[in-house]
Amino acid sequence: MHPVTTIMFDLDGTLTDPKEGISRRIQHALIQLDAPPAPSRALEAAIGPPLRQTFALLLNTDRADLIEQAMVCYRERFVEVGMYENAVYLGIVAMLETLSPTYRLLLATSKPRVYAAAIVTHFGLAQYLDGIYGSELDGHLDQKTDLLRHIIEIEQLRPVEATMVGDRHHDMVGAKNNGCQAIGVTYGYGSEAELLNAGADHICQTPQDISEFFAA
Repeated sequence: MHPVTTIMFDLDGTLTDPKEGISRRIQHALIQLDAPPAPSRALEAAIGPPLRQTFALLLNTDRADLIEQAMVCYRERFVEVGMYENAVYLGIVAMLETLSPTYRLLLATSKPRVYAAAIVTHFGLAQYLDGIYGSELDGHLDQKTDLLRHIIEIEQLRPVEATMVGDRHHDMVGAKNNGCQAIGVTYGYGSEAELLNAGADHICQTPQDISEFFAA
């Protein structure tokens, strides 16, 4: 088995809990478009997947123009008041402090890179990260498979020596599609069943479990 040298972390649901902010921003966008509000279960399901995909489901549409209108409304509130409606999960800082001396740590999020960078800087997590990767505002690289392929190319990683850590099936599928190890976390918004069905190699219940897994 090849030794792991690089760990890529999802952001929402893995390093931080964005539920309050994402829920408010989605509801704001739906109100602006005179669409029915989303139920709480749909809002939780929206944490993790690409946002355009979420709005297509909530608006029951494949109209690109309507989806982009929703994105504009979402980002208006995000930039004005919503960017930091977020909280770092208990134990994340200790986990990053433990892993950063030994591993190359990268952020790999479907959230636009410019916003992700501001968030991890605001919450003091950027100091532990060797690279911050996310999608572009036009939606480029918002699929995890594409994003991880991009990271592997830019960082010149050997996939067998890289691990993706995330809370949703998109993270696991993206890792597997690129030949990387996939670690699922259940303290976020994906269930153990979702993660295992998507190909997770291991499940961690807490941030401390992540530290212990890589220390083993």
